[in-house]
Amino acid sequence: MKLIREETNFSDFKLLSEGKGDQKKLYIKGPFLQAEKVNRNNRVYPQQVMDAAVAKYIEEYVKTRRALGELNHPPEPVVNPERAAILTTNLQKDGIYWVGTAKVLSTPMGKIVESLVNDGVKFGVSSRGLGSLKSNRDGINEVQGDFVLTTAADVVFDPSAQSAFVEGVYESKEWIYESGVLRSIDMEEQRSRLLRAKKAELNEVKLEMFQKFMKFLSK
Repeated sequence: MKLIREETNFSDFKLLSEGKGDQKKLYIKGPFLQAEKVNRNNRVYPQQVMDAAVAKYIEEYVKTRRALGELNHPPEPVVNPERAAILTTNLQKDGIYWVGTAKVLSTPMGKIVESLVNDGVKFGVSSRGLGSLKSNRDGINEVQGDFVLTTAADVVFDPSAQSAFVEGVYESKEWIYESGVLRSIDMEEQRSRLLRAKKAELNEVKLEMFQKFMKFLSK
């Protein structure tokens, strides 16, 4: 499966606060995820695929308070708790969108987010997931039914640069679950291994044929 990541427009978010003084908490709210529409990455998520992935994410992460998001976009599908900045507390469906609410945490990364936001710095959120892509007749990449949402929202301040970084470094990577562990595969390395294996198999066949030929001559 490929690492799939999407950014949401800066202008679509609201800032909410709760409490006063030292007890004041900052929240961000807006459309975290989108289905049906072709996005700027030339990808589209069928509604059924997105809804199934979000439902699973809500059960496994949001309801168990594990729906963490990082500051800026890492090139892995899983969250590093040391870089956690926000916690998604709610996801509600609104037409083709899933509107999320996320609490800005009192972690070092969360404090950076809070400081930047309070100073008027524009931000966006970016989701992470794993899934297969299939190009349709219009050349649009459709996300397939194996899509798994791993992070509903990371906070990003330069999404175009983050996109270039992730796609550039990880364009040859595939991700698989193996013995309950998520790990990446370098596809170039995988192809080289397959070629070596096929070459070794071919050599064995050649050797077997040669041995049979020599045995035939010795009769």
